[in-house]
Amino acid sequence: MDGFSGLLHGFGVALTWYHVMLMVIGVLLGILVGVLPGLGAPNGVSLLLPLTFTMDPVSAIILLTSMYWGALFGGSTTSILFNIPGEPSSVATTFDGYPMAQNGRATEALSFAFLSAGFGAIVGVLLITALSGWVTQFALKFSSPEFFGVYFLAFASFVGLSGAPPLKAAVSIALGFSLAGVGMDSVSGSLRLTFGFDVLLAGISFLVAVIGLFGIGELILTIEDGLKLDGIRAKITPRDVLRTAAQMPKHWATLLRSSIVGCWMGITPGGPTAASFMSYGLAKRFSAYRANFGKGEPDGVIAPETADHSAGTSAMLPMMALGLPGSATAAVMLGGLMIWGLNPGPMLFVERPDFVWGLIASMYLGNVVAVVLVLATVPLFASILRIPFAIIGPLIVVVCFIGAYTIAGRPFDLWLALAFGVLGYVFKKLDYPIAPLILAMVIGDKAEDAFRQSMIMSKGSLTIFWSNPLVTGLMLLGLVLLFWPLLGTLRQRLRPSRV
Repeated sequence: MDGFSGLLHGFGVALTWYHVMLMVIGVLLGILVGVLPGLGAPNGVSLLLPLTFTMDPVSAIILLTSMYWGALFGGSTTSILFNIPGEPSSVATTFDGYPMAQNGRATEALSFAFLSAGFGAIVGVLLITALSGWVTQFALKFSSPEFFGVYFLAFASFVGLSGAPPLKAAVSIALGFSLAGVGMDSVSGSLRLTFGFDVLLAGISFLVAVIGLFGIGELILTIEDGLKLDGIRAKITPRDVLRTAAQMPKHWATLLRSSIVGCWMGITPGGPTAASFMSYGLAKRFSAYRANFGKGEPDGVIAPETADHSAGTSAMLPMMALGLPGSATAAVMLGGLMIWGLNPGPMLFVERPDFVWGLIASMYLGNVVAVVLVLATVPLFASILRIPFAIIGPLIVVVCFIGAYTIAGRPFDLWLALAFGVLGYVFKKLDYPIAPLILAMVIGDKAEDAFRQSMIMSKGSLTIFWSNPLVTGLMLLGLVLLFWPLLGTLRQRLRPSRV
């Protein structure tokens, strides 16, 4: 199925009243999650995921991705009106968005943010559409060694490209591997790392970990920061949107550059947060109004929002095609695919084209729905943040614990969620990345199974990972990424000696 025919098939799947309704519900829930401090997209998706276990996978992924788009838009709203980034990727938007709002240009800032975000998202989906057909061409070439090569590449890319200190990323991955190994070994049937506790026989759910790490952990940080929710009131009218839209072509260079940065950071594990900061820095560097940045410059809003959303959408491609999530939210969705009985990887495009193309088509529709709904509901969701945090905070804690309990109905999961909340707080304070830990928990056992199957095929010889050009290329690229920070350090040390 080529790109155009596949996309038409996908629109036939996505354009039903049921799926459009799911898009609307998902976007509204996502905006709420993005607005409320301490929740965020990864935690919101993990809380919603248990409700999708009985749904068709196509409907489930449409609901979850729509929530993701809504959460990204919700984070932009709080960044501009309250100077509070609802999402980590929205931090850069506060630099110029909030000053614009303080100068009486709140509606203009919001319109710039939402329109540029929609543009970036569509560019990301176009990239996925263009590359999805190519993925199917080599899908049948994959076996256990190639899959292990992909998993190795995923972990190595987080060490080499995520922007976090390499040693800290490696520690995070190692901890995730340890947590993924708790419970019964799927190959030998033996128990591992249970320490005699029966409650650990079934292992540790990555959903409980996400709820604790991103929900409770972020809430502890929010309480520590002494958050005050005093914002600027704004109401957007169609005339405001049209007036701002007419100015968008003037910023074509920023839109294009930020879309490219976002797509690259989405496909690699850089993620939306790194993309937004990088794009903001580039916009400031190349702007003729550099002195206005930080004081309410429109490019300072357009650049991070475009990159943020193009990274968020393009992260879906490596998640589906290689099992390599480009963001923490994509890692949670990757776990959802496995729970629904789908195996992420190139074969997904061959075995379930309805799922792949239905998702891609829904990304076009869902982002359009998100732009319309967020423009219409800004006053409503902004008013929620005027509720005292002493009321909102406990409600978020209750929602997190309810979500953790409903996953498996085990009281022990409540203690686990609390423990992961403390761990998330410590990780944030010590600047350890959380996304690699989640990735290792989600695909750690898959990587282990692929390695074991490869060893059985080769009778214990590691040469199987260099047995054909495809797996050799994956392993070589993984090694380059793994040692990329070391190579950079060596270059810096050798450079002064040449002077």
